[in-house]
Amino acid sequence: MSRDSGAATLSSSSARDLARAVLIHGPISRGDLGRRLGLSPASLTRLSKPFLDRGLFVEGSEDHDGTVGRPARPLDVRVDASRFIGVKVTGEGIFGVLTDLRANELSAAARPLGEHSVAHVVAQIAAVVHELGGPEGISGVGVCIGGNVTGSRIVTRAPFLGWRDVDLAGELEVVVGVPVSVENDVVALTSAEQWFGAGRGTPTFAVLTIGVGVGYGLVVNDQVIVTADSGLGLGGHIPLDATGPLCPDGHRGCSRAMLTSSSVCAQLGIALGREVGYDEVLDLAAHGNRAAMSVIGATGRALGRMIAVIANIAMLDTIVLSGEGIGLWDLVSDEIRAAARADRDPDATELRIVVDDSGLSAWARGAAGVAIQQSLGRLTSAG
Repeated sequence: MSRDSGAATLSSSSARDLARAVLIHGPISRGDLGRRLGLSPASLTRLSKPFLDRGLFVEGSEDHDGTVGRPARPLDVRVDASRFIGVKVTGEGIFGVLTDLRANELSAAARPLGEHSVAHVVAQIAAVVHELGGPEGISGVGVCIGGNVTGSRIVTRAPFLGWRDVDLAGELEVVVGVPVSVENDVVALTSAEQWFGAGRGTPTFAVLTIGVGVGYGLVVNDQVIVTADSGLGLGGHIPLDATGPLCPDGHRGCSRAMLTSSSVCAQLGIALGREVGYDEVLDLAAHGNRAAMSVIGATGRALGRMIAVIANIAMLDTIVLSGEGIGLWDLVSDEIRAAARADRDPDATELRIVVDDSGLSAWARGAAGVAIQQSLGRLTSAG
């Protein structure tokens, strides 16, 4: 590599780090930025100028911090500088949100899935994009999906859709005409919680999701951990209750058997002698139905054990709970916290449990967050 190309790579990397830091932490003083990124005032001025010229960054009021010299103006992003669409794909439907540059939801739209063919799913995603006002005025579309994704484009495995090796990004870009980024749903949600959500400003934390499945994401030293096995649902078979029900794979009392909405409904359905939905389970428990309270109580205790397992093994003290099944928190939060404490060393740091109860919106905003990050990468590479 030549000296010029090496300098260009370093500059692009520094610009990307600058954009990311201002996006996450802004408004932020130039002094804080310099300390975070190891950049001199002159380098900060040079790197921030293109973002200011393009209207992506704005300067705040002068910061009189008591130091000698001209007061500095803190930097922030102009959140309305770009708009993005994030889409969550499930086996039953498509849910999308229109967001600003910090993944704040501006509007939402949904479509059911009548079938799982690639052409049909692509058409329904495109319909949601158009309903949300895209692709005109949209800088990018992000899609999150349960399964394995490579290169932010190829869905190598999506069991609930029956897909293998589908170039979802390529198929969608032909239809919508803007850059498309695809990511595993838990990875996308974890990244969005880190950049814009409950994990913002916390360098190390975990995300635990419950609902149709059990998802687990990890951020260590401000980096989302992604491996070739991300998307396989490896957190779904952790043993939690030796007397619990069996999962479809025959594991007794594992996290999938104890925490998924289908398992919760099946347990209460057996007790009542009829089928029930997850919302009905929660409603019955809230109104004192003993069978429902027993099932939800056991689920809450299992969730607390799962939280303790993650915190103990990863050696962290912050857990973000999310997913469409997290409505049980309001009913059994005391049991969840007690079970988590019981499986922790009494001298361990007190756990901070943060609940994101925005449901499908959280997943879709995660997908938008992936598109935002990819867009910043293209901007800094082009700059």
